[in-house]
Amino acid sequence: MAITNPDHVNAFTNGGTGGVITQVLPPWHGFGKFILVLVALSCIQNNIVAKVEKAIDQAKQFFDEPLDRKMQIDIHKTANFKGYCALLGENADPENRGDMHEAFNIGPENPNDTGTMRGLNQWPIDLPGFKAPVLDLYNSLVDLGKVIFHLFALALDLPEDFFDDKTKNAAAVMRLLHYPPQTGIVDDRVVGIGAHTDYECFTILWQDEVPALQVLNTANQWIDAKPIPGTLVLNIGDQFARWTNDIFKSTRHRVINRSGVRRYSVPLFFGTDYDVKLEASCFQLQPLTRLLKIMLYLLNSLTIRF
Repeated sequence: MAITNPDHVNAFTNGGTGGVITQVLPPWHGFGKFILVLVALSCIQNNIVAKVEKAIDQAKQFFDEPLDRKMQIDIHKTANFKGYCALLGENADPENRGDMHEAFNIGPENPNDTGTMRGLNQWPIDLPGFKAPVLDLYNSLVDLGKVIFHLFALALDLPEDFFDDKTKNAAAVMRLLHYPPQTGIVDDRVVGIGAHTDYECFTILWQDEVPALQVLNTANQWIDAKPIPGTLVLNIGDQFARWTNDIFKSTRHRVINRSGVRRYSVPLFFGTDYDVKLEASCFQLQPLTRLLKIMLYLLNSLTIRF
């Protein structure tokens, strides 16, 4: 769904959220899988599109580096899954043989934060122009994510600031992704990224003009999520589905790049603070049978995937 009403755009950029809520949120309830195209947010909020372009320019330089250089900051050299992930180094769908993409992962850049899944990022040594635009984009997407949490709070009939104290040190990880083209004879068990749902509350995604993203609809059919220039895509993740007792449901999706050209994308996976319990009771629903600590959930999920 696109946000195209100028009044809603003005309301949002001036700090308001009520005008947007009635347009974009009701179709989500009970609808199952969905994609929300955030036209107003991506084009205006924090000039994110321009920041993406600068970060992607640096990402292309990094991914063109020799493998041995990229492996100097391999994610397995840290305990927080930050740094470089090589081709086929990840497998989102256990039935597949590996994911045909490479990635660079970052989180908050805070030298004083040494908790589990946090700590410092790893940065390319020989690309001095890389860190600043990539970190700038990360911080802007995190700011946008906090605004989106306000939208969700209002949609759930909660105070607008309900999530503020739960996202002070949020589990927000950004990835720069490169999907090489798959041509010739292709093994269907090796795709850009296998079918999966994301772990966190929601994902803010920028994708280039190369069509490759697909989502599974309620009829169990894969549909193309064709790129729209100047927009972002929002997917619900597992944490939010569990937290709201499936009022909002995870978006199952995959990437298959058969375009013959390279594809680049930038997702920001936004969760809450690592010590927040996922309790559906705060939404006046029946409590979940399990209370999950976000840190343990993410650690287990990432260990299996990588």
